[in-house]
Amino acid sequence: MAINFYTPTFYVFNNFSAHAVEFRGKLYPTAEHAYQATKCADPQGKEEIRNARSPLLAKSLANEKYRGARDPDWDSKKLAVVEEILRVKLAQHAEAREALIKSSGEEIVEDSPTDYFWGAGADGSGQNLLGKTWMKIREAAT
Repeated sequence: MAINFYTPTFYVFNNFSAHAVEFRGKLYPTAEHAYQATKCADPQGKEEIRNARSPLLAKSLANEKYRGARDPDWDSKKLAVVEEILRVKLAQHAEAREALIKSSGEEIVEDSPTDYFWGAGADGSGQNLLGKTWMKIREAAT
């Protein structure tokens, strides 16, 4: 049975969950804020994204307002960055550790109907790289 991010018990796996992370010396309201700010090469943009009032706004700022300021090497870094952020989230939040233990032996799926890279997509054909990263971390922890 697959474990979907959007169920209450496992929502902590979602980067939009209200779990602040201290990442690379700065406090971010969510993992999404940390991820989106890290992809921006402009220091002022990083701060605006970090201080965005919601994870959705942080994503929008990074992908729209600061799109031209994206780290030119971002595509080669993003998987390692998301893994680093998830490891930090796991270390800083007991709820994340408990959910990871509860998920033992199950596939973790970022069941976004629109995301075919990080998620499973509408038809399940997506790469589910966020779910796979959580499973990689779980495997290393056990």
